[in-house]
Amino acid sequence: MSTRRCAVRGTFYPYERKEVENYIKDFNKSFSINNEIFDIKAAIVPHAGYVYSGFTANLAYNLSTNHNLRKNIKRVIVIGPSHRVYLEGSSIALYDFYETPLGSMQIDLDYSNELMKKYDFLNFFENVHQEHSTETQIPFIKNYFKDAKVIEIVYGKQDFEELSVLIDELFEDKSNFIVISSDLSHFYTLEEAKRLDNRCIKAIEEMDLDLFDSGCEACGMIGIKALIKSALKRDFKTKILHYCTSYDASNDSSRVVGYTSALVVKE
Repeated sequence: MSTRRCAVRGTFYPYERKEVENYIKDFNKSFSINNEIFDIKAAIVPHAGYVYSGFTANLAYNLSTNHNLRKNIKRVIVIGPSHRVYLEGSSIALYDFYETPLGSMQIDLDYSNELMKKYDFLNFFENVHQEHSTETQIPFIKNYFKDAKVIEIVYGKQDFEELSVLIDELFEDKSNFIVISSDLSHFYTLEEAKRLDNRCIKAIEEMDLDLFDSGCEACGMIGIKALIKSALKRDFKTKILHYCTSYDASNDSSRVVGYTSALVVKE
């Protein structure tokens, strides 16, 4: 049995199970859930260290499991950009299990192989799968989707419209839940970061693909645009949940990274 081993455990998120669980408990004390009910199809979440963006990401996962009308989620597909390894197209993890501090998750290997056979841009490059943009999501997924299997897709130089065709298929299966991983602007002053990030947030909120190209800076913009394109075909809507920056944790306003979370929903 092969396992996708943790690469950033103990750095981006805690090494020990109890510490991860305590983070999530603390995050969940900081907000209350309203009574709005809608069918959540996908989430956009950040992937920095939990001390910086964990609350913002956790909010999307918490709301997805509390409000989702589809309680029968069988698999969660995590799609994120490659930061360490250059690749053309995307790599899908062909392991049996995914290691997390909360216990291993089963990877849906059969489904992953089916996707790879169907889409020419999908391959399996083992060295790509030490990626933090996807790995930081797995402890949250293990906590909130305990009975689900997981699929990890890491993309490099990738046409967002090609990726959107894959997401179209993922949307067809109502037992799928899609997670798009992305941070926003990187290493600007606080004022400039907020200006740039507001463009991204507005583009997500208005589901305006052209607006993403007018100054939005997001490391996962390919994934976000692919998701929005697919959502538009189905008349889904987006809901912005939270925005913050690294300044909120570090008090350093000179080199700021922005984070947001959002949901794609069927109203």
